Amino acid sequence: MNIVACSHDRHAQAILDILNEAIATSTALYDYEPRSLESMRKWFDAKEAGRYPVIGVEAEDGTLMAFASYGMFRAWPAYKYSVEHSVYVHAEHRRKGLGVTLMRELIAAARAQGYHTLIGAIDSSNEVSIGLHERLGFQRGGTIRQAGFKFGRWLDLVWYQLLLDTPAHPQDG
Repeated sequence: MNIVACSHDRHAQAILDILNEAIATSTALYDYEPRSLESMRKWFDAKEAGRYPVIGVEAEDGTLMAFASYGMFRAWPAYKYSVEHSVYVHAEHRRKGLGVTLMRELIAAARAQGYHTLIGAIDSSNEVSIGLHERLGFQRGGTIRQAGFKFGRWLDLVWYQLLLDTPAHPQDG
């Protein structure tokens, strides 16, 4: 297993496959329709422009098994020290500790970049993701009831956050 910085050319299709499987079979993403390969160019461009990492775990043969990233939490300047993260594991590689590995990498990256708060928005029925976040020290920040509707039912969204000891000298503006 190798931890890698994901790139569009090498990983876009594999990331797309993981995302589209989650869209089709779960409430991990509140999307209805599969994403297109073209959408991945914009996604990677936005990550690069914001200097947001896209971290993956590859098998020895180079197959992407999981990925994680973070991005802007909200667009207003006062949120500049907060990022919203996501982590997705390919269906064939779940329950192998890849989520924990990637989350630790994201936490280290956020700390290195001087962010203060990592925020995760998780469907309230996703006990695996909630457990992962709690094991890593994230605290529940609240619930937005009936925030989404998918698979014929209302979905509650729970927020989890981890406060970091960075930045050393936060500033307004």
